[in-house]
Amino acid sequence: MKKTALLLIDMMNHMEFEGGDDLLKNSIPMVERLKELKKRAKKKGLPVIYVNDHFNHWQDNTDAVVEECRESKGKPVVEEILPEDNDYFIIKPKHSGFFGTQLDILLKQLNVERLIITGVATDICVLFTANDAHMREYEICVPEDCSAAESKEAHDSAMRIIKQSLNADIQIAEKISL
Repeated sequence: MKKTALLLIDMMNHMEFEGGDDLLKNSIPMVERLKELKKRAKKKGLPVIYVNDHFNHWQDNTDAVVEECRESKGKPVVEEILPEDNDYFIIKPKHSGFFGTQLDILLKQLNVERLIITGVATDICVLFTANDAHMREYEICVPEDCSAAESKEAHDSAMRIIKQSLNADIQIAEKISL
Protein backbone atom coordinates (compact mmCIF):
# COMPACT_ATOMS: atom_id res chain seq x y z
CA MET A 1 0.00 0.00 0.00
CA LYS A 2 1.15 3.52 -0.77
CA LYS A 3 2.32 5.71 2.12
CA THR A 4 -0.72 7.64 3.32
CA ALA A 5 -1.32 10.88 5.22
CA LEU A 6 -4.53 12.15 6.81
CA LEU A 7 -5.45 15.76 6.03
CA LEU A 8 -7.91 17.66 8.23
CA ILE A 9 -9.07 20.71 6.31
CA ASP A 10 -10.25 23.78 8.27
CA MET A 11 -11.29 21.84 11.36
CA MET A 12 -10.05 24.71 13.52
CA ASN A 13 -12.92 26.92 12.43
CA HIS A 14 -14.73 29.72 14.21
CA MET A 15 -17.86 29.23 12.03
CA GLU A 16 -18.56 32.95 12.39
CA PHE A 17 -19.55 33.78 8.82
CA GLU A 18 -22.67 33.67 6.70
CA GLY A 19 -23.66 30.01 6.56
CA GLY A 20 -21.53 29.17 9.61
CA ASP A 21 -24.51 28.05 11.68
CA ASP A 22 -25.46 25.51 9.01
CA LEU A 23 -21.87 24.35 8.60
CA LEU A 24 -21.55 23.90 12.36
CA LYS A 25 -24.83 21.96 12.52
CA ASN A 26 -23.63 19.62 9.74
CA SER A 27 -20.10 19.28 11.16
CA ILE A 28 -21.09 18.13 14.64
CA PRO A 29 -22.37 14.69 13.52
CA MET A 30 -19.21 13.88 11.54
CA VAL A 31 -16.61 14.90 14.13
CA GLU A 32 -16.84 11.61 16.06
CA ARG A 33 -16.16 9.61 12.88
CA LEU A 34 -13.25 11.91 12.08
CA LYS A 35 -11.83 11.48 15.60
CA GLU A 36 -11.98 7.70 15.16
CA LEU A 37 -10.29 7.91 11.74
CA LYS A 38 -7.56 10.12 13.22
CA LYS A 39 -7.06 7.64 16.06
CA ARG A 40 -6.71 4.77 13.56
CA ALA A 41 -4.25 6.79 11.44
CA LYS A 42 -2.08 7.67 14.44
CA LYS A 43 -2.09 4.04 15.61
CA LYS A 44 -0.72 3.09 12.17
CA GLY A 45 1.95 5.80 12.43
CA LEU A 46 0.51 7.88 9.57
CA PRO A 47 1.19 11.61 9.44
CA VAL A 48 -1.79 13.72 10.52
CA ILE A 49 -1.76 17.15 8.91
CA TYR A 50 -4.11 19.98 9.81
CA VAL A 51 -4.43 22.39 6.88
CA ASN A 52 -6.25 25.45 8.06
CA ASP A 53 -7.39 28.92 7.14
CA HIS A 54 -5.42 31.62 8.91
CA PHE A 55 -8.37 33.92 9.75
CA ASN A 56 -6.10 36.89 9.02
CA HIS A 57 -3.30 35.72 11.32
CA TRP A 58 -0.68 36.37 8.66
CA GLN A 59 2.18 35.57 11.02
CA ASP A 60 1.39 31.83 10.64
CA ASN A 61 0.65 31.67 14.34
CA THR A 62 -0.92 28.25 14.85
CA ASP A 63 -1.69 28.89 18.51
CA ALA A 64 -3.55 32.10 17.66
CA VAL A 65 -5.72 30.30 15.11
CA VAL A 66 -6.54 27.43 17.48
CA GLU A 67 -7.26 29.74 20.44
CA GLU A 68 -9.49 32.03 18.39
CA CYS A 69 -11.53 29.03 17.28
CA ARG A 70 -11.72 27.54 20.79
CA GLU A 71 -13.39 30.74 21.99
CA SER A 72 -15.95 30.93 19.18
CA LYS A 73 -19.17 29.50 17.86
CA GLY A 74 -17.12 26.61 16.39
CA LYS A 75 -16.01 25.44 19.85
CA PRO A 76 -18.16 22.25 19.93
CA VAL A 77 -16.26 20.91 16.90
CA VAL A 78 -12.87 22.44 17.62
CA GLU A 79 -12.67 21.05 21.16
CA GLU A 80 -13.33 17.53 19.85
CA ILE A 81 -10.56 17.45 17.24
CA LEU A 82 -7.73 19.64 18.56
CA PRO A 83 -4.28 19.10 17.05
CA GLU A 84 -1.85 17.09 19.13
CA ASP A 85 1.80 18.02 19.62
CA ASN A 86 3.03 15.53 17.01
CA ASP A 87 0.50 16.58 14.34
CA TYR A 88 1.53 18.89 11.53
CA PHE A 89 -0.28 22.23 11.13
CA ILE A 90 -0.14 24.19 7.90
CA ILE A 91 -1.70 27.62 7.45
CA LYS A 92 -3.38 28.18 4.07
CA PRO A 93 -4.29 31.59 2.65
CA LYS A 94 -6.98 30.41 0.21
CA HIS A 95 -9.33 27.50 -0.42
CA SER A 96 -6.87 24.80 -1.50
CA GLY A 97 -4.48 23.29 1.01
CA PHE A 98 -1.82 23.37 -1.71
CA PHE A 99 -2.15 27.01 -2.83
CA GLY A 100 0.56 29.18 -1.28
CA THR A 101 1.57 26.56 1.30
CA GLN A 102 4.39 24.12 1.98
CA LEU A 103 1.99 21.12 1.94
CA ASP A 104 3.36 19.52 -1.23
CA ILE A 105 6.95 19.86 0.01
CA LEU A 106 6.03 18.27 3.35
CA LEU A 107 4.22 15.40 1.64
CA LYS A 108 7.22 14.75 -0.63
CA GLN A 109 9.59 14.76 2.36
CA LEU A 110 7.31 12.26 4.10
CA ASN A 111 7.19 10.12 0.91
CA VAL A 112 3.39 10.31 0.88
CA GLU A 113 1.60 9.11 -2.26
CA ARG A 114 -1.95 8.75 -0.95
CA LEU A 115 -4.08 11.32 0.88
CA ILE A 116 -7.17 10.87 2.99
CA ILE A 117 -8.82 14.30 2.81
CA THR A 118 -11.40 15.28 5.44
CA GLY A 119 -12.89 18.42 6.92
CA VAL A 120 -14.95 21.43 5.94
CA ALA A 121 -16.43 22.59 3.73
CA THR A 122 -16.85 19.68 1.34
CA ASP A 123 -17.91 21.93 -1.55
CA ILE A 124 -15.13 24.48 -1.14
CA CYS A 125 -11.86 23.78 0.66
CA VAL A 126 -12.11 19.97 0.69
CA LEU A 127 -13.04 19.92 -3.02
CA PHE A 128 -10.30 22.38 -4.03
CA THR A 129 -7.67 20.55 -1.99
CA ALA A 130 -8.75 17.22 -3.49
CA ASN A 131 -8.59 18.72 -6.98
CA ASP A 132 -5.08 20.06 -6.43
CA ALA A 133 -3.97 16.72 -4.94
CA HIS A 134 -5.35 14.94 -8.00
CA MET A 135 -3.50 17.33 -10.32
CA ARG A 136 -0.29 16.54 -8.40
CA GLU A 137 -0.97 12.82 -8.97
CA TYR A 138 -1.67 11.82 -5.39
CA GLU A 139 -4.05 8.94 -4.91
CA ILE A 140 -6.97 10.43 -3.02
CA CYS A 141 -9.62 9.23 -0.64
CA VAL A 142 -12.34 11.54 0.64
CA PRO A 143 -14.51 9.61 3.09
CA GLU A 144 -18.04 10.85 2.53
CA ASP A 145 -18.82 10.71 6.24
CA CYS A 146 -15.81 12.78 7.39
CA SER A 147 -16.58 16.09 5.74
CA ALA A 148 -19.45 18.54 5.86
CA ALA A 149 -20.89 21.49 3.97
CA GLU A 150 -23.53 24.09 4.73
CA SER A 151 -26.18 21.83 3.18
CA LYS A 152 -26.60 18.15 2.36
CA GLU A 153 -27.10 19.12 -1.29
CA ALA A 154 -23.78 21.00 -1.41
CA HIS A 155 -22.00 18.07 0.29
CA ASP A 156 -23.53 15.48 -2.04
CA SER A 157 -22.81 17.54 -5.16
CA ALA A 158 -19.15 17.98 -4.18
CA MET A 159 -18.82 14.27 -3.40
CA ARG A 160 -20.15 13.41 -6.88
CA ILE A 161 -17.50 15.65 -8.45
CA ILE A 162 -14.77 14.22 -6.21
CA LYS A 163 -15.72 10.66 -7.17
CA GLN A 164 -16.39 11.18 -10.87
CA SER A 165 -13.87 13.82 -11.87
CA LEU A 166 -11.06 13.13 -9.41
CA ASN A 167 -11.41 9.34 -9.30
CA ALA A 168 -11.38 9.42 -5.50
CA ASP A 169 -12.35 6.65 -3.14
CA ILE A 170 -15.30 8.07 -1.18
CA GLN A 171 -16.32 5.10 0.95
CA ILE A 172 -17.10 5.69 4.61
CA ALA A 173 -14.20 6.09 7.02
CA GLU A 174 -14.52 2.78 8.82
CA LYS A 175 -14.08 0.92 5.50
CA ILE A 176 -10.95 2.81 4.44
CA SER A 177 -7.81 0.75 4.64
CA LEU A 178 -4.90 2.54 6.24
